[in-house]
Parts: sequence; C-alpha cells; structure tokens
Amino acid sequence: MAEPNATALVLLATGVLLMLSALGTRVSGKTGLPVPLVFLGIGMLAGSQGLGKIAFDDFHLAFRLGTAALALILFDGGLNTTLAVVTSHYKPAAVLATLGVLLTAAVLALAARSFGFPWTEAALLGAVVSSTDAAAVFSALRASGVQLTKRLGMTLELESGLNDPMAVILTMSLTSMLATGAPFGWKVLVDVPVQILVGGGFGVVVGLLGRVLLRRARLGAVGLYPVMSVAVALVGFAVPTLFQGSGFLAVYLAAMVMGGGKLPYRAGLIRVHDSIAWFAQVGMFLILGLLVFPAELPRVAGSGIALALVLAFVARPLAVALCLLPFRFAAKDTLFIGWVGLRGAVPIVLATYPVFTGVEGARELFHLVFFIVLVNVVLPGSTLGWVTRRLGLATQGPAAPAASLEIASKDDIEGDILSFYIGKASAVAGHVLADIPFPPAAAAMLIIRGRGLVAPRGNVALLPGDHVYVFCKPEDNATLRLLFGTESGG
Repeated sequence: MAEPNATALVLLATGVLLMLSALGTRVSGKTGLPVPLVFLGIGMLAGSQGLGKIAFDDFHLAFRLGTAALALILFDGGLNTTLAVVTSHYKPAAVLATLGVLLTAAVLALAARSFGFPWTEAALLGAVVSSTDAAAVFSALRASGVQLTKRLGMTLELESGLNDPMAVILTMSLTSMLATGAPFGWKVLVDVPVQILVGGGFGVVVGLLGRVLLRRARLGAVGLYPVMSVAVALVGFAVPTLFQGSGFLAVYLAAMVMGGGKLPYRAGLIRVHDSIAWFAQVGMFLILGLLVFPAELPRVAGSGIALALVLAFVARPLAVALCLLPFRFAAKDTLFIGWVGLRGAVPIVLATYPVFTGVEGARELFHLVFFIVLVNVVLPGSTLGWVTRRLGLATQGPAAPAASLEIASKDDIEGDILSFYIGKASAVAGHVLADIPFPPAAAAMLIIRGRGLVAPRGNVALLPGDHVYVFCKPEDNATLRLLFGTESGG
C-alpha cells in the first residue's frame, strides 16, 4: 500500500487500540478484572490470530520497547514514593526483593524439573517469573476498591520496585548459558550485589543531579520540564546499565531522590509522569499481547496451570514466610503479601530475551510464561478485594477531593499549600474559621465540601468530610498538623 495511506492505517490501528484500552479500564473497575489482563486481551484480539489480524513477531523490538516502558513506569513509582516512608519500610522489602526472588525462582525451578524440564530450562523459567509487578498489584488493588495499611502497602510497593534487578540478572545469565552451552558459574551470584550497588549508587547520583538540573535550568517553557524529567529517567536507566549496574533499580531510586526535594511545577510533573506511565503500561501489554499466538496456548495449558498454582500456593507464600520471619509481621499480613505477589509485564518482557538470542525452545517458554502470568493475574488478581476484606486488612481512608489547589512556579516559593481532611476526631471539626488559631503567616485558601467549593470566610464552620487547603510557611507545618490532623494528599 502506498504512502500516506499505509502510515494512516498504522496510526488508525494504534489509535483504536489505545482507545479500547482506555475504555477497557472501565470494564476492569466494574468487573474486578485486573487492568493488565484487559490490555493483554485487547492485544491478543488484535493479533495475527485474532480479529485485528495484525502481524507482529519482532521479539527484539518488543524487548527494547518493554524495557523502556518498565523504566518509565518505575520512574513514576519512584516519584510517588517518599524517602521518609522508604527508610522505615525498606528492610523487609529489600529481603523480599533479593532472597525472596531467589527462593521463588528455586521452588518454581524444582517444580518445573519435576514436570520433565531440563535443569537449565527449569532454572530459566523460575528466574523469568520470579519478580512481582508493581503496576499489576496496585491496579488490581484500585480495581477492588480497597486501601491497605501503610506498612503492607509500602512493603508491597517497594518490593515490586526493587525486585526486578535480581530477576533480570538471573534471566540474562541463564540465557547466556543456554545460548553458549557454558556451565553455570558462581560469578552469577557475585554479579547480583555488584549490580545492586552500582545501580543504587548511580540512582542516587542521577536523582541528585536531576533535582539540581530541574531547579537551575530555567527552561523557557513550562512544557519543557516534563521533557527534562523524562530525559533524567532514560539517562538514569541507561548509564548504570552500561556500567554493569541495575538500570531498573537506578531509575527507581533516581526518581525517589529527585522527588524528595523541591521541584519546579512539581504537581504538574507528577501528573505528566502518571500519564506517561499509563501510556507505557498500555503500549507494553498491547505489544506483548500481539506477540502471543493463542493457538499455541493449549499446548502449554497443562504445565502452565500446574506451575501457576505452584507459584501462587507454594513458591511465593513459602518465600515470603521465610523472608519475613525476622520482621515480626502478623500471620495475616504475611499471608496477604504471599498471595498478592502478582506477575505482570516483567516476566513476559524477560521471556522475549531467550527468543531473540536464539535459545532452543524459547518460543514455547515464552508462551508458557505468558500462560503462567495469565493464570496468576486472574487467580490472585481477581480475589484481592475479597482476600483483603476477609483478612481484615482494608483501611478506610478519606475519599479524594473533587478539586485540588496547588502552587505552580519554577522558582523556589517560600510557602506550601497543604491539604487536610476533616475527620470527626479533628480538633477543628465544627469550629468556624475565625476561631481557629492559625499561625500568623497561614490562612485557609479553599474548602471542598462534597462536590462543591466553599469560600473560606471567617464565619464558615469546618464540617467532618471537608477537605481544606491551607497556605503556610514551612515552619508552620507541625502546628497545622496538630490542628487539622495528617495531610490528606489531595
């Protein structure tokens, strides 16, 4: 087909797939199906054996695009993770992200070996599906409509952000062994701490440099600041990777460090990166769905279901129970963390690597990994809400406000706007604004009541359920928290 019609058809197909994926999130919200499953399903339907008849089998390109997408998703996750929270929850997450991944891979490899797989292929399979996926876990939690306690939520989030390096190192090393016929070398186990240290060091440095760059660059347009932050994300992944470090760990830490300081247009940057992360997630799952040939899935269904059940009921819970023993987690917390170790795009992206490196039987392995991920997302993923409520782990947080207020400036402004939710136990609940002892430099700027906005005049009383935005100087934050309670994050 001649241009420009050929390009127009590609753009039309891309636009329709993105539109269907965005609309598919509504289906996820109503049915409880995890969002990644919806995206994968749309990709499969659009593939060469589906309704769309789109032929795509470039595993190398899929690996590159998937890697870039994962880097951007992790960067977004890091921006939304505060360093103060990390320092109080990193120990159990770090153990789960290293020893937990290794134990999960080992148990699954033993199971695969018992099903007749050669040792090297069994070990590769275990390595590929050993890490959890942050996007899959939290999209499933959002779809189920539950909120977790801070300790549980942060442990899961940090584990998901930190455990990719171990899975990547194991997968790359085992793939190289299978492709070259080289024997297993204990150097693999030495590579793990080296890559983590190199990646961690570069991540901190890139994050600090990115923070300074964004604050001092004085860019000519507001829209260029997200461009710069995306550049930081890509550099933060690429540079440590070139120096034999973990790019995934580096980009996650870089975002946390960069987001830990004052940034110009901070709220806008976070919204842009949230959109980029969604775009990356949609595109990644669509591409991975296109790679799958549904006709190949029945051949691996038996072993796929069996291994997925071993992963959900044996490998993951056992690894979590052993790793969390020193940290005195309650039994129900340990049980929950063991159940919600959802797999997502990471194992499928890693499974493309043996295919384009020429490992024998790699295509069958890819479809087997896809099937395991599919069952894993459907089984634990669709039951998260029920399990959370049955274990009594759901917390009731305030609903998000119907509007928001923020300061947008490229300069360092000597002041903050804080958002507070007025609960029944709040010290200011029922009091009019004129009677509240605000610090001299602080003032209420906006009250959100339900879906309406209320002008903050002196005779207006604050009611339980209100969201209040208060302008203040940084030194007044502690006083305001005593008056209003903890910030709502609105």
